[in-house]
Amino acid sequence: MFDIYTIIFLALAVFIFLRLRSVLGQRTGRERPPHDPYAARDVRTAPNDGKVVTLPGRAPDTTQKAEEPVEPSERWKGIAEPGSALAKGLDAIASEGPTFDAKHFLPGARAAYEMIVTAFATGDRRQLKNLLSREVYEGFETAISERQQRGETVETRFVAIERADLQSAEARGKTAQITVQFVSQLVSVTRDRSGTVIDGSPDKVTDVTDVWTFARDTGSRDPNWKLVATEAGQ
Repeated sequence: MFDIYTIIFLALAVFIFLRLRSVLGQRTGRERPPHDPYAARDVRTAPNDGKVVTLPGRAPDTTQKAEEPVEPSERWKGIAEPGSALAKGLDAIASEGPTFDAKHFLPGARAAYEMIVTAFATGDRRQLKNLLSREVYEGFETAISERQQRGETVETRFVAIERADLQSAEARGKTAQITVQFVSQLVSVTRDRSGTVIDGSPDKVTDVTDVWTFARDTGSRDPNWKLVATEAGQ
């Protein structure tokens, strides 16, 4: 029998997962995990296994008034300069997925960033598998396994995510790809089997800059974006 506290925690877990899925998935939607030597260094999209199911087209709804066209100078206001390579990349993604909205993508990317870093620290493979491409997941899983074999534990706590800025965007056929630079403050410490601190500090806040690339097949039923590459920022 489940007690009331177990039921509450399960409900919270389901709510957080569905909230992230809705933010990243409905509108679109690289930090190297702390001390992760296996993070990918190049931007690589997840392979297409040929099993993508595309959504059928919808007949236009003549009962609704057509939306007013958005001026190019206003479309990505506050996100990208008009005429810039970033703006053109966002235009290309929006042409493949009309519901894409960069202003809604960024909050989802921030949430995914925090969830992935935390899941890596705790060794939560199930959470990571939902948020990473196969290639990136394999690297993370290897790092977690080796850390566990050494008897090491990692504690990571976010103090703040100060910024999340789009750096680049492009559409490669049906694959949309967006790179985000995160600037955050973390408290991270690694302990050995005996509990001795071997890296980081439980009392020191560290400034971290990371560059992550997310990708999504715009023809897929799966609305979620997945992390396909990571690198440390400058």
